[in-house]
Amino acid sequence: MRLSFSAPVATAGEVFALIRDGAATTRSEVGRITGLSRTAVAARVSALEARGLVVENEEGPSTGGRPPARLTFNSDAGVVLAAAIGRSRTRLGVCDLAGRVLAMADLDQEVGTGPNDLMPDVVKRLEVLLDELGRGHDQVLGVGLSIPGTADRERGCSLSSPIMSGWDGIPLAPYFETLTSAPVLLDNDANAIVLSEKREHRANFENVLLIKASTGLGAGIVAGGVVQRGALGAAGEFGHTKTQAAVGVSCRCGDTGCLEAVAGGWALVRRLQEQGRPVGHIRAVVDLAIAGDPEARRLIRESGRLIGEVLAGAVNLLNPEVLVVGGDMSNAYDTFVAGLRETLYGNAAALVTRELQIRPSTHGEEAGVIGSAAMILDHVLSARAVDAGLG
Repeated sequence: MRLSFSAPVATAGEVFALIRDGAATTRSEVGRITGLSRTAVAARVSALEARGLVVENEEGPSTGGRPPARLTFNSDAGVVLAAAIGRSRTRLGVCDLAGRVLAMADLDQEVGTGPNDLMPDVVKRLEVLLDELGRGHDQVLGVGLSIPGTADRERGCSLSSPIMSGWDGIPLAPYFETLTSAPVLLDNDANAIVLSEKREHRANFENVLLIKASTGLGAGIVAGGVVQRGALGAAGEFGHTKTQAAVGVSCRCGDTGCLEAVAGGWALVRRLQEQGRPVGHIRAVVDLAIAGDPEARRLIRESGRLIGEVLAGAVNLLNPEVLVVGGDMSNAYDTFVAGLRETLYGNAAALVTRELQIRPSTHGEEAGVIGSAAMILDHVLSARAVDAGLG
């Protein structure tokens, strides 16, 4: 963390940021880093303790004389709620202030279910999870949501999602008014997954490309340690890149020739259905592949090949250190990545792939919930938000 405290004087929120990140664990370390006087440090620590965000009760290492009391972030001072909304399944979670999952549940919904039908169920199920944990509504500091497609973060609604018919332009925060008055934030599902990776690998997470290969295709981009969303929030929508393999093939977005039309999970499901196979979701295709079904394995590997061919340009452009593979197809990781590597390394520049790491997402099926929680935590525990809460 890079903070400058020369002017103005460090606030309580900035002191909290140091303690939360582990950069300062004693009052003397806070004073040394910020330049605050002992009296000023004491005032800020006392305010944070009164809010419950910091505790000071363990003894730190002694350098001679009485050991200093240790300052620690109190991750039990509240909770955040998270919902990773999908086409046929929504995953819900309650997390502590360190982003650890305390409780989780799934809601299965019919494809095409609109927000007026789904969101009340989401709120009710989150309320049940809170009750089961013995947590009150007043302990909820925020709600993080993720959806497929482009999200309008300012209005808190879907901006453009072929996969979620009827959701575009519908703000989601109002559905939570009966549960909490805390902030509600929304982002794209791939961005949420990349935030879960960022939370896990903060020390060396500067330039990363994450792909979500599921029913649809999307990417999360981190450049210079910052998630890149683009001018309209549409950064990472590589599934609708035109590719020669899809010329003349109709896509669910209404266009033709999109990568998703031949490599997205819905396209693989369609291919097997055309062969008379009883599959209804890409998860079923993945299960077949894991069980050794040759056609399912061929389709998933081919999807990897087609995606790798398109991603080669993105890898050349962004030069990431790590390419993370998430989404339902990552459960058949070896098969999918075998195809991905073939075309990615064959089409990208040798220099940019020389040290490129390819690895599965850290949190698997929990990634959307953990990333959604990380998003809202970064907001409600920011220095500015903490200062506003103490004011």
